[in-house]
Amino acid sequence: MSKGAWGRAVSFQVVVADPADSAAALARARLDDVPALTERLMAAIFTDNPEWTDYSPVQKEDLWEGCRQYLERILQILSGAVAGPDGDDVAAAIGRRRAEQGVPLEVMLRTFRLGGRIAWEALVDQAHQDGADPDSVLGVATSIWTVIDGLSSTLSTSYRNTELERLRRDDQRRHALVEDLLSGRARDIAFAQRTAKELDLPTGGLYLVIVADTTSDGGFALRGQQDALSALHFRSVWQVRADSLVGLVALEQRNKNVALDALRPLARGRVAVSPSVRGLAEVGLAHQLALTTMGTSSYGAAELVTLEERFPEALLVQSPDLAQRMLESQLGPVLELPVKEREMLLDTLTAWLEENCSTANAAVRLHCHRNTVLNRLHRITSLIGQPLYGRTAYVSLSLALSALRLRDGLRD
Repeated sequence: MSKGAWGRAVSFQVVVADPADSAAALARARLDDVPALTERLMAAIFTDNPEWTDYSPVQKEDLWEGCRQYLERILQILSGAVAGPDGDDVAAAIGRRRAEQGVPLEVMLRTFRLGGRIAWEALVDQAHQDGADPDSVLGVATSIWTVIDGLSSTLSTSYRNTELERLRRDDQRRHALVEDLLSGRARDIAFAQRTAKELDLPTGGLYLVIVADTTSDGGFALRGQQDALSALHFRSVWQVRADSLVGLVALEQRNKNVALDALRPLARGRVAVSPSVRGLAEVGLAHQLALTTMGTSSYGAAELVTLEERFPEALLVQSPDLAQRMLESQLGPVLELPVKEREMLLDTLTAWLEENCSTANAAVRLHCHRNTVLNRLHRITSLIGQPLYGRTAYVSLSLALSALRLRDGLRD
């Protein structure tokens, strides 16, 4: 054979198929087999560990249809029939629906991987039937797993967005339920039972309502309160409001002092506690009493106070005009004195009343002679024009001093 003839005999052109074209051809050939592939995926889902197959909230027909749509979408994207896979509407819809049904995301991603494997095996079988070059089949692998990764990413994004939206809805509903409790709606038995179930609280039993003020740094006067109570097995629900943090604490069979002892060290500002009330039906009343108790605490104070500790002051807070009139009636002339003398006489009166009207004990407390205490008390008597002794005088003067403390504390 001549050299030229040999050259012509061995001269040929190597044509390498585009992997995308190969994948498209194979995918089109398998589109009609989607129902059979779906049955294979359904069988594969439930053959491994149960923790990876938690589809209990999903009806079998619903799961089957989701698997069918997913496998069909893989083949449609590979065949070029639809664009994708990023932002694919089928994968997004599956992610959204399964999130609403409560299927774990890990279970969904595993199902997508299984579906990808089944689709890949189907394409390999088709390639063998067509007598395709093995090298071109390897190129198809890159195409299909790119599609699977993109669909999985779209699924995850849709799933997480749906979860966030559901959490926002849950928070909004929870907020609305607590607000209804604070407004007294739980007097409706049906509402109380429904709300108790949703908030995981008992319908009956004793409750405390706690109100924590805002602080100068923009936070609230209680922090870490829920963890502290949970450690002692108290169930509680906390609500952030515009100007306060409100908590509902279910005492059930426990002593309220145990809860209060856990909360007192956490007070960073004004914290007020209602008396115990019975059931959710009285939570609205308890909230009002807690707010009244808060009014007995001076601005800037860091303390937890209960209504039982502040009954006289609470009465004054409830009737501020009456409290002011009583203050003027009982101590008006003393309050008009120069500051130094006024404070000396008020300190003496306070010490004397707190020492059960003992001039001797008041003198020790004030670091002065007993006669000095007597002289100051006589001066007060002369100024106000009424005796300091007797039950009515003790009560009136004590309330007047409390009213003065409240007024000055609230002004600070």
